[in-house]
Amino acid sequence: MDGRLVPGAGGAFETINPATEEVLGTAADASADDMDRAIAAARRAFDETGWATDHAFRARCLRQLREGLRRRADELRELTIKEVGAPRFLTFGAQLDAPVDDLAWFADLVEDYGWERDLGRAEPMGMPSHRRVVREAVGVVGAITPWNFPHQINLAKLGPALAAGNTVVLKPAPDTPWCAAVVGEVIAGETDIPPGVVNVVTSSDHALGARLTQDPRVDLVSFTGSTATGRNVMASAAGTLKRVFLELGGKSAFVVLDDADLRAACSYAAFAGITHAGQGCAITTRILVPRERHDEAVEITAGALAKLGAGDPQDDRTICGPVISARQRERIEGYLELAVKDGGAFACGGGRPEGRDRGFWIEPTLITGLTNDSRAAREEIFGPVLVILPHDGDDDAVRIANDSPYGLSGAVHGGDVERARGVAGRLRTGTVSVNGGVWYGADVPFGGYKQSGIGREMGVAGFEEYLETKSIAEGV
Repeated sequence: MDGRLVPGAGGAFETINPATEEVLGTAADASADDMDRAIAAARRAFDETGWATDHAFRARCLRQLREGLRRRADELRELTIKEVGAPRFLTFGAQLDAPVDDLAWFADLVEDYGWERDLGRAEPMGMPSHRRVVREAVGVVGAITPWNFPHQINLAKLGPALAAGNTVVLKPAPDTPWCAAVVGEVIAGETDIPPGVVNVVTSSDHALGARLTQDPRVDLVSFTGSTATGRNVMASAAGTLKRVFLELGGKSAFVVLDDADLRAACSYAAFAGITHAGQGCAITTRILVPRERHDEAVEITAGALAKLGAGDPQDDRTICGPVISARQRERIEGYLELAVKDGGAFACGGGRPEGRDRGFWIEPTLITGLTNDSRAAREEIFGPVLVILPHDGDDDAVRIANDSPYGLSGAVHGGDVERARGVAGRLRTGTVSVNGGVWYGADVPFGGYKQSGIGREMGVAGFEEYLETKSIAEGV
């Protein structure tokens, strides 16, 4: 905080390995006073330094941060596997390496972006004027992040916010404080980022982030998490009319058309749906298959899930590791009970895997026999739980896919690419994969329709969330 590594006024709290329940160590437990000091430091750094206006300096600092994190990649990889329960293979992608490398894209964008646009001369109301439009930083950004992909989400906020010239107070989830604290350590010790520009506030108190939404010194809040919490963030920020960017939940559909390779599509849906134990907002957890091939699709999907299983995140072959906590496991088990009450059945899974007495484990699960209006089919479970639903052709598949309060992501698999592309174009979601296409990337905007959020993260659109627009006219 403010360029220094300091203990939390609240002491320290434990961080737990979700695969073993082992106590990994402790993190600084910040208090409300600590948060107040972090906000004050960010405000001061924005108002009293040249950080916001020195584009070349910011680009250099972002590259320093990238290199500093890359030098510590081995340490960060092991930390992420242990603290997050992330499968090792994912740390070579979205759980670590990809978001670190993405910082270079934002550094390049700082240098290439059109910060000023000349509108030329005009004579509004007969008064000769030369007009221009400039883009500049919003100010102090409060970033509130979840535990499921901590490096990706922390850096997806820090990268564009810093590139745009803002200062940041980052409040990470209590479940994964170390992942954020190491980034703060690298910033303080291995970059020229000035004191106060980045302040990482770890705390066991989930509610501490609410102070960012209420404090008038904070100009923008960027929140990633559940839709329910996002509503509270938005309501809390209304008191100061600050800008709010929300990346929220999803219940995304994986649409299999009747001309698709059913085995390939359902096997891929199984893999995608339980990666990182299904703990991703954009993961496709509703599988929509042609009604006439429903039973065959169930057999293929269930077989793939059973083969993948749940395994040690340290193992290179593991796709589905543990869920993050006992509380999250209990929440998932509650949805499994609801599914049975609503008439559903488990084609595979439905409980805790045998032989794993320590750690927070749920078997990869496929639920059949539900309709799209059941709670397990409509609400975000955030676990390795898939629901398979029949459809009666393209129009019906689109109707079911869009019959959701969410609109974050989706997928379409079909033999005729033009037809699959047409179905994808009718889905009311922020991102869509067609036949296995990967939309993730620093240059690709990510965000949702409907109750999946407001605004975009990543890409130029995500960068511009952190900018203000100023129009200037000079008399001539």
